[in-house]
Amino acid sequence: MKQKSWVPAYIALGTVWGCSFIFIKQGLEFLTPFGVAFMRCALGALSLLIIIKVRKQPLPRQRSTWVKLWIVSLLLNVFPGILFAYAEVRVTSVLAGIINATTPLTTLIVMLTIFREEKIKRYQLLGLGFGALGVLTVLGIWKGVGHNSLIGILALLLAVTCYGFSFPFSRKYVLPLGLRPDVMAATQITSASITLLPLFLYNGISHDHYRVGPVLGMVALGVLGTGYAYIWNFQIIAAAGSSIASSVTYLTPVVAVIVGWLFLGEHTTWNQPVGGALVVLGAAISQGRFSQVRKA
Repeated sequence: MKQKSWVPAYIALGTVWGCSFIFIKQGLEFLTPFGVAFMRCALGALSLLIIIKVRKQPLPRQRSTWVKLWIVSLLLNVFPGILFAYAEVRVTSVLAGIINATTPLTTLIVMLTIFREEKIKRYQLLGLGFGALGVLTVLGIWKGVGHNSLIGILALLLAVTCYGFSFPFSRKYVLPLGLRPDVMAATQITSASITLLPLFLYNGISHDHYRVGPVLGMVALGVLGTGYAYIWNFQIIAAAGSSIASSVTYLTPVVAVIVGWLFLGEHTTWNQPVGGALVVLGAAISQGRFSQVRKA
């Protein structure tokens, strides 16, 4: 496939995922963290179920397949969905977007320590070092944690740690199942929605006041960010490869900083973009991207 066939999807994916943090902040105007997590999954599941219905693709019937994808949904959707929303009650969407960029680093740590799929390489250690320095810079560690909430920061770090576990687990236990990507995503997000429904019914709505902007933000977060984004992601992987597809995580913090400043008026200090750049650099080094360039 030609470059022009995947570039629009790449830009759309990076933009939507980068805007997810402002959508979460908007959703918190009338929803609790449980409510935000459920609504984004429910709307995403509805979108994906419609897509596979149009494509005449059935959901898997094996119980073991549902169990494995349910575990993935816990790590990718349920726990992070609640934790990111919980954190954004206490921190800015800009900070959430930058911390989210550490996902490749947490994935590497999990792969090297828990799953132990490969021996650690020198460039991976270097990348982890840059990433850790970036996180400390973002937080302004020389000032304690600055004006940020410590519990909010811990919630963000716990959320990206869940992401770190999800990818090696998926590669080891889910990808060998050979499911179509759209079916796999629909099953995963549907499982997350069912899991979150009791929490939503218990305490999902915080204010009985619905402004058009926040409501549309939640619709975009669910339909695009939690639903159709998976289709874009799989299209990019098919057209350009997983290496290019994974690099979209470098675009999302840039988008998060810009939209947080433009639409929420969130104050950004010098250390946040500088630290974010170090995080992205660390992720790139740890994935061996500079080694690939030299070989080319």
